[in-house]
Formats: sequence, C-alpha cells, structure tokens
Amino acid sequence: MAEKDAAELNKDTRVPLTPSITSGDQAVWADVSSLLETACKDLQNDELIHGENFNLFAAMSALEIMDPKMDSGIVCTYYSVEEAIENGAAPVPLSFNRSTDVQCIIDIMDHLLACEATWHRGHTLAQTVFSCIYLLKPDRTSSHALLHSYCRVIRTTCNAVVSAVSDARTHEEEDLFTVTSGLPLKADGDEKCLSMLHAVEETISRQLHIEALQSNPNLEEGYCKALLCRLRFRKHFFHVLTCIKRPQGRGLELARKHISSCLLELENILKSAEFLRSKEACGTCGDGIEDRTTASGRQPIGFDSTLNNRLSAPTPPRAIRLLSWKKAVEYFQKLLHDLDIVCSYSLDPAFDGVLCFVVAFQKFQPELVARAHLQLILVQDAKLYGRDPIFSVVCKAAVLPDAAKNHDIQKNECVVHLGQLVINFLRILCTNTAWQRRKLGKILQEWRIIHLQLDLAFRKEFGELPSTFIDENIYVKISNHLLSWVEEHTYWMASRFLMLGFELELYSPSEYCMVYWYIYAVLIKLAEKKHLKMVTSNETAKRKGRKKRDSVKDVTRDYQIPPAVLFLQCYIYLAEGLTMMLAALRNEHQVFQSLGPFNTEQERFNQHFEPLQKACIPDNASYLLFRESTTHARLSTVVMYNYFKDAQRIAKELRSSFSSEPDRMEELRRIEQVAEHNAVALNLISRLGTLDPSLKVHFEFNYHPQFATVVVKRS
Repeated sequence: MAEKDAAELNKDTRVPLTPSITSGDQAVWADVSSLLETACKDLQNDELIHGENFNLFAAMSALEIMDPKMDSGIVCTYYSVEEAIENGAAPVPLSFNRSTDVQCIIDIMDHLLACEATWHRGHTLAQTVFSCIYLLKPDRTSSHALLHSYCRVIRTTCNAVVSAVSDARTHEEEDLFTVTSGLPLKADGDEKCLSMLHAVEETISRQLHIEALQSNPNLEEGYCKALLCRLRFRKHFFHVLTCIKRPQGRGLELARKHISSCLLELENILKSAEFLRSKEACGTCGDGIEDRTTASGRQPIGFDSTLNNRLSAPTPPRAIRLLSWKKAVEYFQKLLHDLDIVCSYSLDPAFDGVLCFVVAFQKFQPELVARAHLQLILVQDAKLYGRDPIFSVVCKAAVLPDAAKNHDIQKNECVVHLGQLVINFLRILCTNTAWQRRKLGKILQEWRIIHLQLDLAFRKEFGELPSTFIDENIYVKISNHLLSWVEEHTYWMASRFLMLGFELELYSPSEYCMVYWYIYAVLIKLAEKKHLKMVTSNETAKRKGRKKRDSVKDVTRDYQIPPAVLFLQCYIYLAEGLTMMLAALRNEHQVFQSLGPFNTEQERFNQHFEPLQKACIPDNASYLLFRESTTHARLSTVVMYNYFKDAQRIAKELRSSFSSEPDRMEELRRIEQVAEHNAVALNLISRLGTLDPSLKVHFEFNYHPQFATVVVKRS
C-alpha cells in the first residue's frame, strides 16, 4: 500500500520533459509553468536555480515578474489611453456645471505646472507632464477652447525645452530628461498655440467685464483672475524660450521683459490660492495642503501616472513624487531669475570675462534648463555668441599680434583642434558641479597634449622657414603667446578642478593639508603665466606710443604687478598659510592625522589628484614633494611668516582696483575675513603651546566656500 502511494506521489510530481533550451539566436521558447511550480515547492531559502544559460549574473539582471516595484506592467489602473477614456477618466467637457468645469481646468493647470517642474528636475516626460490624458489625445479637446489651447502651449513648451537641452547636449547629466518615448510632443496646429491662447485670454477678459464665465456671479471675478494669470504666465514663458534662442543674442533684451511678466504672473498665481481654497470655490484647507499639487487642494481629473509605464525604457520605471504646487511655483521663480541673469549678460568678447561670468553664474546653482540656454548663447555655430570666430577670441585672449588674425597659422591642424577644445571647455563649464569636475579632470590631459603638439608643430614649421623670412619675428611671437595662453588656461582648469572638490565635499579634514598644498602649487604656476601674459600685453601697448629714447628710463617706473595677479596672490597666501598651519598642527600636536585603516595618505593623494598627476600638472608635483614640504613645518615658523596677514594686506590694497566690480569686491571681503580669523586662531594656538585636551580645533566654511576658517573651541 505504501509503495502504491509513493508511486502515485511520484507520478503527481513528475515534470513533463521539454526540449533543452539552447542559448544564442537559435533559442527555443517553451512553457515552463509546471517546472517553476515544482521548483518553488522544492527550493529552500537562499537557493537559486542554476542552468547552462541562467547563472547568478542572469538572475540578478532579470526583472521580477508581478513585483510592483520591478514589473512596469503590473501596477496599472488602465492598460491604454482608450480604456482610460472609455472609463471616463478624462471627460470633455470636464463638467456640465460651468462653475465645476472652471474649477477642474484650474486644477489641471496647476497639476501640469507641478508635473513640468518635476520633469525639469530629472524625471521622465511619460511619468510627469504626459501623465495628463488630455495631452495624449490632442483632437479630443478641440471642442473645449480653453483646455485645447492650454494643452497645445504645454506641448509646444515641452518641445522647446527638449530641443534646447538636446542641442546643448547637457542632458547627459539627467539622462531621462530628453526621452520622449514616442509621446505626441508635436501635433498638427501646435505652431498656432500662441494665437489660440491669445484669443482665449481675450474672451476671458471680456467675460470678466461683460458676460459670465460660469454660473455663480459671486465667484466670477476670482475665477477669471485665476485663469488669466495662468494663461498669461504660459504665454510669456513660451516667449522667453523663443526669444532667448534667437541667434547672436538678439532676443535677450526682449526675453528679459517677458521674464519680468512671468514673475509678475507667478505672484498673481500665488495670490489666487486664497480664493481657490475658500469654501465658496469648493476648495480645501485641510491637513497636508502644502503637499498638494493644486492651489485649491483638490485632486485633479484627467491624470494617470501609470498609463505610460510601458512606453518607458526596458527598465523598471522610477518611483517619483511630484513637487507640490507651491514648490513648483518656487522652482519656476528660481528658473526665471537664473534665465534673467543669463539674458543680462553683456556678451563680453573677452575670453576671461566669459569664464568669470560662467563661474559666477554657477554659484547660484542653476538648474539644467537655465544652464542649457546659457551654453546655447555662448556657443552657436562653433562661434562665441554665434558671431566671433574662436580663433579671433583666442588671438585677443592670448594677446597675439594683430597680424595673427589673417595669418596662415589658423589653418594649422593643431590650432584647429585647439579651437574645438575651447568650445568643449565652455560647454563643460555650463554643466552641473559634479559632471563639470569629472569632465575637467578628463580634458586636462587633452590640453596638456595639445600644448606639446602645438610646440612640436611650431618648431617644425619655424625650422623650415628661411632665415631671411620676413614674418619670422611675428611667427615666433604668435607661437610663444599661444603656448603661454594654453598653459595658463590648463592651470586655470586644474585650480577649478581642485576648488570644486570642496563644493562637492570630496575632502575630509585630514586631507585638507595635501589639498591646499596642491592648490598652492597650481596657483603659483597660474599666477606666473597670467603675469607673463599681462606684462607682455602692457609692453606691446606702451611700445606703440613710446619713443625709443624713453623706453630705458621708463622700465623701472612702469614695472608693477597687475591687480589680477595680486588677486591670485591672495589665494596663494591663504593656501600656503593653511597648508603650513595644518602641517604644523599635525607635526607638533598630532591632530588631523591620516590614520584610516583602509587607505594610506599616499594612496589618498593619488586618488584625489590622479587626473593632475597624469597630465603632469604642475611639473614634478608628487606625494614625496608634498611630504618634504610639510614634514618640518612648525607653528613658530608659520607665525613668523604670517601668510594670512599678507593675504589680508593685499586684499585691502586691491579694493581701489576693483571698486567698480561688485563680485570682486565681495570676494576680497571674504578673503579678508578668512585671513583675519585664521591669523587670530594661529596666534592663539601658538601662545598656548601644548593644546589643552579640552580644546578642539576644527574647520568651518562660513566665510568662503573653498578656504577654511580654523576654529578653536573648548569642548
């Protein structure tokens, strides 16, 4: 009997044999439901099925079917737009009650604003803006003029933003931003969106004074104003995007006017919230109102965030949380302020002026859309602002002789490549901080290589010229000036690379000593190159207007360190002072030691400065040189050569030189504050001799984002 039961059991659990599944293009698909069912009963915890073509890697890479977090098709209210429409998810009209219809449209406008801001922050169009069913079927809204025109301007605006970010190629940072997934980003007649919006705006304005928009006369004015400010914001925002893209910056002034109008309408939109949340307007003021995506606090109709899951990439869709309506308004206010800064730029033809502006602009931490438009203004048709050839910009920046602009040297292959590197450099400066630092580390080697290639090319061509060649002197000047300029900006990139590490919080306090030492080494070389260029420029300018007999007597009188170099000297003193102060504290008081169990100090040195070391920036900079420079540092020596006092003194003297530049004046003030506080801390630590165990030394960045302030406190 027992044998019979065992036989029946074996018969029940027997798995039907199927042909073996071969790997590769000739794979055969078979139904394995019975196998999986049996395997589930047999597998224990922490066990995996292993086959010839299904190993641990394949298991980790597989999608979990029926898992809500992993399977993009499992959590769907509707499986198609048609099904959603059939079930009344997006009715047209929204309601046969005119008051309710207006309420619903305002809620849709507000929710779309929240969706658009969330999209700008890096989420997909499919899960945000195009979760609106009305956008997915453009023809359905044609009978509703207000909704139809608004949907058109939303689509056109999204298309303009996608185009700008794609053209600027900054979408590599937020890789999902420009993924349209086959969504109807363009529809027939969308190019007429502004005229349609203008017609609707005029109709609503007329209804405010003559005929009713909806059935309740007590709510007429509130609803009309709420609609008008939202329509006008859309109109002006679209004008901003079109004006700012006009070639050679011709539309920047007009764009600023529309930006002012946008900001005014956003203020009106915020003011309308009080009316929309009132009981008369059927709003809500309950708990969590600040997290709602509409001003009224109601849930909008016509949206389904899961509807487009199957249009996404073949990876599970990201779980997203939409920005609240208030946060969305704040986002657009910040975006418009950033765009206003971009549009206010004077299009300075000086290359150093461009660098200063972009670096200053990045301090506002602009979002992707603003940075994309800045890049499109800077680089158009491989020219600066679409008007100045890159070689002409370099000629002016490198102080090349006037004859260089028409010289055959610009046709040299290496010089052409240099122009491409300059364009790439400007584009990189418009990316976000993390991406910018990463790319700067990579192009440092390219700039170092192009310097060597230019040097070899110039030597080769110069060596082939006859000794009596009339342009020999000009050729030598061009080559020397150009090589010096390339070196200067290579060191500028290196300093930017190091400084960005503080903004990204990549350095620990125990590593500050080596970081400031490297900053000091790079800034010394940068100051040398900048000084050489400026002295050469001044000599050239003065030689044109000076008689030969006056040149000798004016040499001593004319020699003066330029303010721009002295400005760098302030940074050099701060970096040197912090390096030696930290080294002395480590040597005498054993604080800020690099005693980690994983990496040695030399390994961390190599990790932080690997891109600079590969490019040999600066020459001979190494960990051994760093140790030699800091091993014998003592507080008494640092006090004697008080670098902080020197930085403070120069910063005060430079005020008159930069009185007309607010940004430079603010930076000088920060330098003075850092220098003053560090000088006080240095004297205090020096007087104490041996640090009391209750005294703690730490760093703060209250006055400057890159140069630390040493603070001594009792614990």
